[in-house]
Amino acid sequence: MIERIIILDGADPATFFGVNHANIQLIKSLYPKLRIVARGNVIKVIGDEVELAGFEEKIQEMEHYCQEYNVLTEEVIVRIAKGQPENGGPIKQDNLIIYGMNGKPIVARTENQQRLVQEFDKNDMLFAIGPAGSGKTYTAIALAVRALKNKEVRKIILSRPAVEAGEKLGFLPGDMKEKIDPYLQPLYDALEDMIPVAKLKEYLENKVIQIAPLAFMRGRTLNDAVIILDEAQNTTIPQIKMFLTRLGVNAKMIITGDVTQIDLSPSQQSGLVHALKILKNVQGIAQIHFDKRDIVRHKLVQRIVEAYEKEQTKKEKI
Repeated sequence: MIERIIILDGADPATFFGVNHANIQLIKSLYPKLRIVARGNVIKVIGDEVELAGFEEKIQEMEHYCQEYNVLTEEVIVRIAKGQPENGGPIKQDNLIIYGMNGKPIVARTENQQRLVQEFDKNDMLFAIGPAGSGKTYTAIALAVRALKNKEVRKIILSRPAVEAGEKLGFLPGDMKEKIDPYLQPLYDALEDMIPVAKLKEYLENKVIQIAPLAFMRGRTLNDAVIILDEAQNTTIPQIKMFLTRLGVNAKMIITGDVTQIDLSPSQQSGLVHALKILKNVQGIAQIHFDKRDIVRHKLVQRIVEAYEKEQTKKEKI
């Protein structure tokens, strides 16, 4: 009898083990000759050497499946353990980016979302500009998570300008993280759709995923990362210049924003608007302009955007 230690370093242990360790109980029943103990991200197995070798191979196959699809069902466990051919599995999706929580496919749903995916592979810097609900930030984060899962980068860095806080930030309750988190919540929401809770917590604690306000970027060189700046219309010219020049080796940067929702004072020019003009023809930089046809939220959102566009047109004619 020998002992073998298997460490789950790709799949989320909570997803792999199942609710109340249901998946582990099933695996134990499929391998009655082995003694199996699971704790944390470690599986300890005791048994015959030949039996153990086959078991470790099957566990690795299950882990790979769980890592790719973010789900591990009883049917998949039984199929892999018994060496049965895959009969269907998750339906292959057109324009798939990654599989999110519980195996939900996250896809580029509109023409401009698909273009963002395509340009991400060709360029190191992208500007994704468009109205609320067009999926620009969500698609950008999905691309970053895919790059991290595929080990193309070592970290994801997400940032937003906390314009609304301004001078009032110091008066908000709590430490710096508690003061800033409300401004970054949309980024957390997207990540929680794509990464299991325990794995996301681990990534945040180990700084594999970093979420910080724009001011925290000063002085850094960002290597081996996908860097996303959200709500970039609320940056000043010096701020966005500072951010864009953080780009390091083996890094990609996506800047998202809506130039119709600028919260800066009238005396300040939007850094995003300025950057779009002066960087328009720079090689290695792509600009994708989303419009109301890309809006994938509630159908009313598209109508709201259209109504505001009409009102703005009327004002410009006066």
